[in-house]
Amino acid sequence: MAKLKMKQFTIVALRKDRKYLIEHLQDSSIVELKYGKEAAEGFKKIDLSSRRQVFERQKANAEKALKILDSIVPEKSSMLSSFSGRREIDPDEIGEFAEKASETADLCTDIIDLEKAKAENAAERVRLRNQIAQLEPWENFDIPFSLKKTASTAIIAGSFPFSLNETLLAEKLAACDGLVFKSEIVYSSGDITCFVLFVPKTQAEKADAFLRSEGFSYPAFQGSEEPKKLIEEYRQRLSDIEKADKAADEKIASFADRREDMKFACDFFKIRANKYDAISSLDHSAHTFVVTGYIPEEDSERLEKICNKLEMCVLEFENAEEDAPVKLKNNKFSEPAQGIVTMYASPGITDIDPTPILAFFYYFFFGMMFSDAGYGLLMFIACIVAKKKFKPEMNMRNNLTLFEYCGVSTFIWGLVYGSFFGNAPAVFYNHFTGASITMADICPWPILDQKSDAMTIMILSVALGLIHILAGMACKFYVLWKNGDKKGALFDVGSWMLLLIGVAVAAAGAKFGKTIMNIGIYIAVFCVAVLVLTQGRSNKNIFKRLLSGVASLYDVTSYVSDLLSYSRLMALGLTTGVMAEVFNLLSEMLGKSFLGSIFMIVVFIAGHAVNIGLNVLGSYVHTMRLQYVEMFSKFYEGGGKQFEPFSLNSKYIRIKEDNKK
Repeated sequence: MAKLKMKQFTIVALRKDRKYLIEHLQDSSIVELKYGKEAAEGFKKIDLSSRRQVFERQKANAEKALKILDSIVPEKSSMLSSFSGRREIDPDEIGEFAEKASETADLCTDIIDLEKAKAENAAERVRLRNQIAQLEPWENFDIPFSLKKTASTAIIAGSFPFSLNETLLAEKLAACDGLVFKSEIVYSSGDITCFVLFVPKTQAEKADAFLRSEGFSYPAFQGSEEPKKLIEEYRQRLSDIEKADKAADEKIASFADRREDMKFACDFFKIRANKYDAISSLDHSAHTFVVTGYIPEEDSERLEKICNKLEMCVLEFENAEEDAPVKLKNNKFSEPAQGIVTMYASPGITDIDPTPILAFFYYFFFGMMFSDAGYGLLMFIACIVAKKKFKPEMNMRNNLTLFEYCGVSTFIWGLVYGSFFGNAPAVFYNHFTGASITMADICPWPILDQKSDAMTIMILSVALGLIHILAGMACKFYVLWKNGDKKGALFDVGSWMLLLIGVAVAAAGAKFGKTIMNIGIYIAVFCVAVLVLTQGRSNKNIFKRLLSGVASLYDVTSYVSDLLSYSRLMALGLTTGVMAEVFNLLSEMLGKSFLGSIFMIVVFIAGHAVNIGLNVLGSYVHTMRLQYVEMFSKFYEGGGKQFEPFSLNSKYIRIKEDNKK
């Protein structure tokens, strides 16, 4: 239960074995490669970016094709499908999928081409609809726009940007002195009047100049066909486009049974691109290549077995550098909480792995906040069922196990508080029998009532907080002692720990007797004296040393503030219990009638579902806060780099774990 010891390795092998070695390292996921920008003396880097780009492009096409397919034929999935994670396949299946990868890539290209044709059709559809919209006012105009004149008459077709009737149009045209004309309105609405004007050819220029001065505009298009015929042609083209799009959708939908092949293609091309990216980072000579990186010491034998299968290979191990990546390994109890540690930061060089300590307090505090035996039992069962049914991946499995353990803790604390869906057993019993009992009457053990015993729970919360803080300080003491700073461990940490214990003992003396109180006071006074004398020990001047020591006592305010933060253990537990009781009270508002019974069931289920949703989130966040802010601040530096193995970095598939060992 600690940080795994890391080794730095160097492999020198023949270039002809490069493919075999890189693929087996990628499949085993036991090493993290070091990517040097510059090659060592006598070696060079090989630029394989063109090959990598080919695979990256194929991967992008596969993802795009999948997205197109999903938009037309959405993949059926349940709300709980996220628990299942990626599809698990046997290593033997990889070869079968790889053989189809090239053909699947062509399939993806076909889907993209079909979608591209639809995009072009969409642009054409917009253009046609715009043209139809412009032509529709002229639909009853039976003269082609290209016909401008006859033997003696000029034909002028166009529009004014306002509405006119025949009389008003004639009056406006008559304002042109000496103009001989005949007009006809083709279309008129609130903001446009389309009309045709016939004038002698000799007056065409005069009419044109007048019309332009009045805001007249010619149609935006000219053609040799009548507008009505053009509109019919455009509408037919729109119909043809709709049919083409429908056919394209049907063609794309027909590929739905190839979805898994397309998903594998995404991962296959991504893995190949990563492989070439890794090869490009290696140092090469004419006949050999060099691989360097980090590996957990416990996996060294597996690496040796891989290298032993090569024709010629030199494998060397050495102690890892200080900036080596960090990989954590914990037992089944602690491992689920490992993600909470790495979410904050991986352990630094001098840090210990805090996961075991965090795990215990996390489960403990979560249960105290959620604090209902019914909720805890539901959470426990739900997590067990989800793990059995969906067989999730490691991260999801750890998260479910985390909440499974939190469910156990919640169940136990619910028994302590006498809460099972709030006071549901007592409410139901009283409702149907007319009795008046409480949960204290039902439970055969003494309980802490979250309302009447609130002060007791508050004191308990602060006491547990003190233990939590002392655990963090004990970790700091251990780290300092282990790194050789024994004075810092004794004076900077140990003195404060003993001072806090002394204050706690003195406070307990108020209940258990003056003798206990005096012992606590003596311990606290002794520790204060030690702090005053030692906290300024780096100063040679005795007065500055004492002044620094006195000033250090101001830190007691931060410890008081930290301890008060643990009151949330009581507050959130009280919130969960009170809300549960409120929903129970609301559920029996309509009495014992049939309608009242239905109402009771609905309100009970809905109310407790809301209560679970709100308070499980609050418990999760606030428990995490107590770890990060109150305990980690006492000893944890973080700043480590998490171990990132060179692996099959896939999105949709995963290799069966027992086959990777």
